[in-house]
Amino acid sequence: MPEHGPGLLITCEHGGNRVPAAYAPLFLGQDALLDSHRGLDIGSLVLARQLASHLRAPLIESTVTRLLVDLNRSPGRGRRFSAFTRTLSPAAREALLEAHWWPYRREVDARLEALLARHACVVHVSVHTFAPVLDGVRRETDVGLLYDPRRRPEQAFCAHWQQTLQAADRPPRVRRNYPYLGRADGLTTALRKRHGPARYLGVELEVNQAISGQPEPCWAGLRAQLAESLATALVAASA
Repeated sequence: MPEHGPGLLITCEHGGNRVPAAYAPLFLGQDALLDSHRGLDIGSLVLARQLASHLRAPLIESTVTRLLVDLNRSPGRGRRFSAFTRTLSPAAREALLEAHWWPYRREVDARLEALLARHACVVHVSVHTFAPVLDGVRRETDVGLLYDPRRRPEQAFCAHWQQTLQAADRPPRVRRNYPYLGRADGLTTALRKRHGPARYLGVELEVNQAISGQPEPCWAGLRAQLAESLATALVAASA
């Protein structure tokens, strides 16, 4: 018999800006870029770890820079490799995928299958952060919840999560499917192709780096709100 209530999986695809030693020559003199939002999702790892700890959920994380290979992009997508790795030979790119992209995806698949074997459905929260200004446009939200609106369970889950956050004493600004669309290419989109809407709920959590880029104590309140409100949304999903 499946356990009562949904299972929960937390992932963090862009948690760090580490460059493996074998690829260090590709990034000489690029420390500033690696430290920017292009090198990692600033603050995403501390948030993902807090969510996993608070909710006692499995966490799959990567601390390798997204500029090496983007774990959130699918095969055939140009942005899977950056300008630093796109010009590598086909064999070298394949070796890069075998060393980093494939192991991460396989671990996610294995954890998800294990949870699906125990629960009627699984909520997967993929934790990200976003630059407050991109191409001269200011992003007007604190938290974004991304989902596929064609999948009713995801839509309902994110609506409840948003309502819970906005009911707080000092609510953050929360928008759904902003600053990106939940149907865009990504890990959750790839997993939706293999799991039906009643069994798999994929949500990308996006936090504004104007908040997540502050010292950890300065945004501890928002992290706590996100953890507590996620717990509430999970309880509602099991009803």
